[in-house]
Amino acid sequence: MKKIYIIIPLLLFLIISNSHLIKSAQNPANREATIDYYDVVVIGGEPEGVAAAVSAARNGAKTLLIEKREALGGLMTFGMLNFIDMVYGINQKPAIGGIFKEWHKLVGEDDAFSIEHGKDAFHNLIQKEENLTLFLNSDVVSPILSNDQTTVTGLVVKNRETYEIYAKRFIDATQDADFAVMAGVPFFLGGEDIHLDDRKMAATLMIHLTGVDWEGVKRAVQSQRFGKAWITDSVSWGFNDLHYEYKPVEDNTRLRGLNLVRVHHGNGDEEFYINALQIFGVDGLDPHSIEVGLEKGKRETKHVLTFLQKEFPGFENAEIATYPEELYIRETRHIQSEYMLPMSDIWTNADHWDSIAYGGYPVDIQATSPNDYGYVICSPIQYAIPFRSIVPLKIDNLIIVSRSAGYSSIAAGSARIIPTGMAVGEAGGVAAQLSIENKVNYRELSKDASLIVTLRQRLKDQGAKVEPFKLSYPYEGEWYDESIQYLMNLGLIVGGYHNDLQVEKELNRLHFTNLLINGIQRNGLRSEELTAKLLSPFDNDTFNKGYFTRDEIAAYIIEVFSDASVSERTWGQALEFHLINEMVFNKINEDRVLTRKEGYYIAAHLLKQLSQNR
Repeated sequence: MKKIYIIIPLLLFLIISNSHLIKSAQNPANREATIDYYDVVVIGGEPEGVAAAVSAARNGAKTLLIEKREALGGLMTFGMLNFIDMVYGINQKPAIGGIFKEWHKLVGEDDAFSIEHGKDAFHNLIQKEENLTLFLNSDVVSPILSNDQTTVTGLVVKNRETYEIYAKRFIDATQDADFAVMAGVPFFLGGEDIHLDDRKMAATLMIHLTGVDWEGVKRAVQSQRFGKAWITDSVSWGFNDLHYEYKPVEDNTRLRGLNLVRVHHGNGDEEFYINALQIFGVDGLDPHSIEVGLEKGKRETKHVLTFLQKEFPGFENAEIATYPEELYIRETRHIQSEYMLPMSDIWTNADHWDSIAYGGYPVDIQATSPNDYGYVICSPIQYAIPFRSIVPLKIDNLIIVSRSAGYSSIAAGSARIIPTGMAVGEAGGVAAQLSIENKVNYRELSKDASLIVTLRQRLKDQGAKVEPFKLSYPYEGEWYDESIQYLMNLGLIVGGYHNDLQVEKELNRLHFTNLLINGIQRNGLRSEELTAKLLSPFDNDTFNKGYFTRDEIAAYIIEVFSDASVSERTWGQALEFHLINEMVFNKINEDRVLTRKEGYYIAAHLLKQLSQNR
């Protein structure tokens, strides 16, 4: 029978409050041995971990799920992140099925859910699986590796006792890929892959209120009191003017537009949750930094409430109900994998031969300081997550299914959302059992086309969405298409929610220069001398505000990137010095004001040349 190991007195609490979810329980301290064996071990009771463990168990694997907290759901439940970022793909139909869909049905199939119902639903999924054992309040102390330190064979777990567990396959579903890093998997932090080493996207403390009048919120939406906004019976979002009207009290905090959730209870009571309070400078891997951010957020929440009571219709009688136990940390580590999902895959709505899940959420890069507001790079229709992206380099017998899987830091702005993560976790559970059956490790599985076909078929059979697809994308097939993808991968150009790069707009000189300066930095080619040369013409106000013509941009890049004197035939000179190529040389055959698409092409060519010649 399935076992759930928990720590007293929590055991008594869970039996009373969740007795319908727990079949049997006993204390690990009473076990006869300190060593146990499983087919699959999943580390982390986040939504992704629940999906992975349930999936592995359903496919016949004796499975263990280890969670450090007292209940399941992680960020969704302990961080109160109960506004679901749904993924709608082709024809605006739900792009995530399988275990996420089961859980979503259990919590009401809405865009938001009750925190307690969310916890119950996660436990409900676990409870149904006879092959699944759950450890709560249990910390993974260390991995156990093979003699050559390349393969995970077990781990050490501690609650009231310390004991060893061995398994055939392991799945890391922790937010920060903690277990994978313990095992020696290579990774990078934040934006290090594009040389933004200090980038820390804002953390958020959810705001939990009672006493909000939903009719009043509707009036705020209708009057556009804080800018454009939208409302349904359970959620409201928008109000972006709050960026400017609310003046924070705590340093390094800010209120952005509200994502507001309304939760009904059977007794008529209502609760409200707001995702809007940004806290900057939090290191999501430093417990002290997280605690400081958490306390700062609690203090600022009180000031936010005072403001809303005075200024926002419907909040006059609002009160703070509780505070979340955890901060919403958006980004820490990114694991190096067999295939690092690039931003260009999202932009081009790319499918893959080894697709295991779909993404489709806008690429949301949150603000990193009170001085910026973040941006949406693009809004894809639907793209595939390859199995290779969850197989880490260097270490075998382990996959990562959380937001820290093998996505570039830009691509993670979309791929990190929970429904996509649960679909990836479900695929990880199937892959674990499939690899055991066929006596191959995850890496070997990732390279075996026939086994990937089987993996995808099993996912399809259990309700997951993995059908092949072919979609077009903006500017597909245009002569500057590849340049746009190159710049997208570096996060240098932004299409927003409408994927509009304004390619026909005139090429502003300062815009082009900033594109080059940022591109040089993100390629790791920082040079104060080169930056100074790029900026030197902008001492002239007329130059600063104007648009580049063909011959002007040629003269500009010759002066910056070569030692030659500019001649009358600047366009030809630029070609001779390889500062442009024949494609764009022939495309622009007269001296006129350039468009952004032409600037994008020239900038991408220059940045590639600089990278090759570094």
